[in-house]
Amino acid sequence: MERKTNLTAPDGKQEILIERIFDLPLNLLFLAYTKAELVEQWMGNKVIKWDHKDHGSYQLETIGESGNVLFRANGTIHKSIENQQIIRTFEMENSTFPVQLEFLEFESIDNNTSKLAMKIVYKSVLDRDEMLKLPFARGIHLAHNRIQQIISNLK
Repeated sequence: MERKTNLTAPDGKQEILIERIFDLPLNLLFLAYTKAELVEQWMGNKVIKWDHKDHGSYQLETIGESGNVLFRANGTIHKSIENQQIIRTFEMENSTFPVQLEFLEFESIDNNTSKLAMKIVYKSVLDRDEMLKLPFARGIHLAHNRIQQIISNLK
């Protein structure tokens, strides 16, 4: 299976760089990251709290069949510039991973194509390397495929 999401983890750095070109107009790609109902669809998590604005916050969770919380995450939206940029934190609750800082840059290539460039910064190189031991790259790729599929239906 061809991976359309490119992931780079420079040696000795605390970051992961992710790029993906979507067959989506810029405004729809940006909506995929800013509208709670769309985030729920492509992430597969329930949105518990969603206040997507400068200095806003969010919380996501997944509940198992037995009613147990399988996954919970939260963060702060530091800055959101429509169709251009989101700066936010992301923290997996009940995890040994510290909070990560995410920079998302959105760019229009043409009327029907746009690019997402993400830079995720970790507390340490060790934390970044531990994240890469998980199926992180595969998960990002699958999530981006879901964005492409779900948002294409909005066109």
